[in-house]
Amino acid sequence: MICAACAARPLNLEIVRAVFAYSDDSRRLVLDFKHGGRTDALIQFGRWMARSGADALDGADVIVPVPLHRRRLFSRRYNQSALLGQALARETGLRFDAGILKRSKATPTQGGRSARGRKRNVAGAFQIRSAAKTTIKGKRFVLVDDVMTTGATLEACARTLLRAGAEKVNAVTLSRVVRPVDPLT
Repeated sequence: MICAACAARPLNLEIVRAVFAYSDDSRRLVLDFKHGGRTDALIQFGRWMARSGADALDGADVIVPVPLHRRRLFSRRYNQSALLGQALARETGLRFDAGILKRSKATPTQGGRSARGRKRNVAGAFQIRSAAKTTIKGKRFVLVDDVMTTGATLEACARTLLRAGAEKVNAVTLSRVVRPVDPLT
């Protein structure tokens, strides 16, 4: 089934799955993990992501986290997407590789931006690491992120992998913002 937002703005991702909707009920859980250092639920997050993303993970070769720019990684102390990807890999037995994509452009936070603004903000922000360029062709990837709002970040990562020769890119996230489709403004 394709949600209204994906039907209105198709992505280069074949399958995108999320554990839960980002809402008043889940916001605290996500923000405590993302910004508060609460990593104690990672094992459970990995189980939930494996279950909700089973079809996205089927036939995948590698789990790849959405990378943080080194400055943001330094200030946050950890990449929450990488921690989720590691938990998912432990749960599924799939290979995890945080060394494929790099965020080469320090972008401002996506918060408060329109769909078009988010897309512009991450345009050209991701690259394939030099050492990984020969390992992309023909592989099936699953991107992992904590929250999907418009899909702009996941789309930019998927586009980078597909241009490098990836066969297929899916995504699994911990949560997803669900709201009516808004026009690209």
